[in-house]
Amino acid sequence: MTPCFRSLLLGLTLLPVAAAADRPLSVVAPWEITGADPSTSGYVFARMGVAETLVDTDADGRPTPGLAAAWQPSEDGLTWRFTLRDDITFHDGSSLTAEAATASLQHALAKPGILDSAPITSIEAEGNEVVIELESPFAPLPALLAHSTTLILAPNSYDDDGRVTQVIGTGPYRVASVAPPQRLDVERFDDFWGEAPAIGSASYLAVGRGETRALMAESGDADVVFTLDPASRARLARHDRLTVHAEPLPRTIVFKVNASHPLLEDERARQALSLAIDREGIAAGLLRDPEAAAAELFPASLGAWHLGLDASEARNVERARELLAELGWEANGSGMLERDGKPFRLTMRTFSDRPELPLVATALQDQWREIGVALEVAVGNASAIPSGHQDGSLELGLMARNYGLVPDPLGTLLDDFGTDPEAMGSDWGSMGWRDDDLAAWLDTLRQEADPEARTELAEQVARRLNEAMPVVPVAWYQQTAAVNAELEGFSIDPLERSYRIDALRWSE
Repeated sequence: MTPCFRSLLLGLTLLPVAAAADRPLSVVAPWEITGADPSTSGYVFARMGVAETLVDTDADGRPTPGLAAAWQPSEDGLTWRFTLRDDITFHDGSSLTAEAATASLQHALAKPGILDSAPITSIEAEGNEVVIELESPFAPLPALLAHSTTLILAPNSYDDDGRVTQVIGTGPYRVASVAPPQRLDVERFDDFWGEAPAIGSASYLAVGRGETRALMAESGDADVVFTLDPASRARLARHDRLTVHAEPLPRTIVFKVNASHPLLEDERARQALSLAIDREGIAAGLLRDPEAAAAELFPASLGAWHLGLDASEARNVERARELLAELGWEANGSGMLERDGKPFRLTMRTFSDRPELPLVATALQDQWREIGVALEVAVGNASAIPSGHQDGSLELGLMARNYGLVPDPLGTLLDDFGTDPEAMGSDWGSMGWRDDDLAAWLDTLRQEADPEARTELAEQVARRLNEAMPVVPVAWYQQTAAVNAELEGFSIDPLERSYRIDALRWSE
């Protein structure tokens, strides 16, 4: 073999590897880039690996070290110290310091966002630590600092008035160009403090129409396409150049119950309505996703809050009838329930912003007719549910509730079910219902830092809600994605904090 031929053969052997390393990645999703500020578009820059938070999460949603290597509350729970990792560099070459991290968090605190739910009195820098002072103990603070509105940016990201003019983070990718509201281009950051990503460059494109996103996956114009409608998902799953992925999200289709209503004040009535629901039929027939059937509020991605209940065992029509009979309801000649000459008739409000909700409401109408309950479905604006809560006119409200805005759902639950003895719920939570034990458990969770104790309390809260049913689960949402079959290492983050593009590589 001549030296020339040997060199040519070596070059041809290495060519696919080089091509794979240089091949860009294209990501398509529905969500627009509304600006540079993390308070409005932080989720895009976090998901694309541009900027990071002090706290990260593990696969079970538990807080883990991010830019902060460790944290520790004081004995009274009023002072938290977050110790930064050493030798981390921003994309502009400046060093991550406690002063820089503190400035970012102070900017975040000054704007509407997740930090509003914590009783923060001050955020200061001391040495290599970010020190956060609280008015009262708040154990979920680390979980709040994993939210995308708390991204840590370099000082040069802000102008003299504190406005974010460019996103300079510490992530595995840095911004190459951005054109709101649709496009973001990123490139590998060679001085990233963690493991270097295999793919050198990537783009993000916001495409609102689901049909268009599906066509882009089908044609090869996009490598990763998120949020597929049920029909497109079924079609793309048969495509030999694509793989389709799905992961449950901590967003649940639920209906809230006016527990002070004469027909619903006894929890046996609420349990009967739940027992009559064919969740598996709704998930498979309407949502086209059998795995979406939900017998509890919290999916597995929320760790200790998930009870592991089987949706196939959540339906028992005969038991539903027995419970209603215990409450004095009897079927009339038409098979509909009556008590004291009055029918069991309810109105469910919902809205079409999420197109599956009216379909689910109609399915509930049919399924409850089987046990003699008459349901009227009123489709209007989303505001009809909170307004009906406030004026007391709401009977049932079908909606989608996100319990994973932060890795710890406690912040949402405190709002939904509360600890205020004078309160009887919230716009998107319980209505006319209060449980003193549950309120005490939630209040303890605000302050409890021990992981084992928090796990036990979370399970107690989840079980009590499942028994009393002030809010009744129907189905979980699933994040879906169509992925180029030549990509390796793809997975969906169930908390939607990251697209995990730094873990991807092209097959060789």
